[in-house]
Amino acid sequence: MALFQRFALFLILLGALGLPAHAQRLGERVPPAVPRADEAPVAMLIDITSGQVLHARNPDRRFMPASVTKVMTLYLAFELIEQGRLDPAQVFTMSPQVAREWRRKGSTMFLNAGERVRVDDLLLGIANVSANDGAAVLGEGQAGSVAAWTQAMNQAARGIGMSGSHFGTPNGFPDEGRTFTTANDLVRLARAMVTRHPDKFGYYIGRAGFDYKGIAQVNHDPLIGRVAGADGIKTGFTNESGFSYLGTARRNGQRLVLVLAGVENGRLRARLARAYMEWGFAAFERRPLFAPGQTVGEARVQNGAARSVALVGKGAVAVNLPRGSNGKLVATLRYEGPLRAPIAKGQEVAVLEVTAPGVAPARIPLYAAEAVAVAGPFDRVINAVAGLFS
Repeated sequence: MALFQRFALFLILLGALGLPAHAQRLGERVPPAVPRADEAPVAMLIDITSGQVLHARNPDRRFMPASVTKVMTLYLAFELIEQGRLDPAQVFTMSPQVAREWRRKGSTMFLNAGERVRVDDLLLGIANVSANDGAAVLGEGQAGSVAAWTQAMNQAARGIGMSGSHFGTPNGFPDEGRTFTTANDLVRLARAMVTRHPDKFGYYIGRAGFDYKGIAQVNHDPLIGRVAGADGIKTGFTNESGFSYLGTARRNGQRLVLVLAGVENGRLRARLARAYMEWGFAAFERRPLFAPGQTVGEARVQNGAARSVALVGKGAVAVNLPRGSNGKLVATLRYEGPLRAPIAKGQEVAVLEVTAPGVAPARIPLYAAEAVAVAGPFDRVINAVAGLFS
């Protein structure tokens, strides 16, 4: 039976039970738990809303990310779209060279040599069915060669602080260890993708599957449709790397990101991912510190039209504490100051570090509540006089 027919039959059977596919899968529950070290040598769970690490095991150990590499390809594509250097409506062609290397190799969109395909479809195929061929066609089409694209991937990675990573392919296919990353770096990547490109993230990431050329394929992400609020992101597997995963879920304004690597098999990875994410939401309670828009503090400004700028969070400012904890909170405002004008409204300029007994510190980004222009001649006089009395 053809793949498309099997998929259609699956949906019909679910309909006969009176439940949509999404609801059917949400019924599968696992007890909240942190993965054991023998189950997941690398594991990390972080609240990117507050920057707080809820759990980490070997967060800086390097590992081969396999198809999780494609998240870097997607992020770079989102950046280029934002810059006007890539358009989802563009059409790229699978060249003979890319076809020789990537046609029907591993996960695929079933592209053929000479086939023309829209960037929009390439991104959907890469994100949801892990298309190795799609990643290569995208890279060559935009950058002129796959090598040039991977060079741009590494440059983009450095730009968001992924100091422990290197990419040798656009899709993570085994390359003798030239492609590697860390859990900390993947969290940085997920945070950059979600915060810098929320609309593109919401459109391309986390679909139940992808139907291209009449071939329907299912997204094998372990969280989508199984964990409330899950967007998923990307699974990975090779014989050399084992099973890995980068995933995210959002509930009540709080977004958690998890990383798993070195897991023995796909079924175990799925169970661990669901239990780990549920643990993150269940084991902690969010204690609100500041309401949305409320001033958290002020930072000094040098050579500005104002001598200081008010600092606010992006939405409510809260910290995660173990349920039932009554420990004393200590908050410290940190920034490299004085800040230098000009400062744009909404520019990230400081961090609120909150510590409490028995939990990792929360480092919550803070933003300028208003713009501060460079001081004019009159402002400089006023600032100089005020400085005499401060």
